[in-house]
Amino acid sequence: MTAHAHPPRGRVRGERLETRVTADQKSLIEHAAALQGRTVTDFVLTSVQEAARRTIEEHQRLDLSVRDSRAFVDALINPQPVNDRLRDTVRRYRQATGT
Repeated sequence: MTAHAHPPRGRVRGERLETRVTADQKSLIEHAAALQGRTVTDFVLTSVQEAARRTIEEHQRLDLSVRDSRAFVDALINPQPVNDRLRDTVRRYRQATGT
């Protein structure tokens, strides 16, 4: 199956992406595209783009999560001394919450 389409007028033709699928996979994809009233090409490209974005976002979240975990552990192991700004923030918090 070839995943390409004629670009709308005025747009530069993009790269070509090809893949081989089984008859069952092609039938499934065609059925799903028909249910959405879309061409197979549009369905495949949109689905692949969404999957790619999700993969990138998940990787970025995981990367941030690991980085945040390391920063948290580092803060526990190497705590910074309390400064006047932190003392003032704690005082204002206690006044605001009555604790």
